Amino acid sequence: GLREPVGAAVAQVRLAVALGAALHGAFYAHLPVVLVGAVGAGLCVFVGVTHDDGEEQADRLAGKLSGLRIMDDDDGVMNRSVVDSGGEVLVVSQFTLYGDTTRGRRPTWIAAAPPEHAEPLVERVVQGLRDQGIRVETGRFRAVMQVELMNDGPATLLIEV
Repeated sequence: GLREPVGAAVAQVRLAVALGAALHGAFYAHLPVVLVGAVGAGLCVFVGVTHDDGEEQADRLAGKLSGLRIMDDDDGVMNRSVVDSGGEVLVVSQFTLYGDTTRGRRPTWIAAAPPEHAEPLVERVVQGLRDQGIRVETGRFRAVMQVELMNDGPATLLIEV
């Protein structure tokens, strides 16, 4: 099913945009970094989609993420959800979560859904979170990104629905 690690965090996504120009037959490339999404305290969620995932799994994941009690209450106990705590969520699509390293030294991503299948499901997770009143930011699908994450606490979870 849909898979992602989750942790309470302050996070942002920066997109490396490749720009190039031909100059006297030589190629020049420049990689500026552009901020495409950032959140304050809340969750940084890396979402992976596999071939047999569908809308049902996306809806269940959004419900699980919004209701999961992993945010600290006033006593420092993980007793609040991201909704209860007024937290935000950064969602980053991550096909490499379905990397398989059982054979050889190079991973294969055969278990990862193709982009045309995965992108609408990641978008559905994002919309499901927004429908519950959560402020959600995203990375950019199929882009090379630099993700900055300041982890706040011991929680990093792998959730499969």
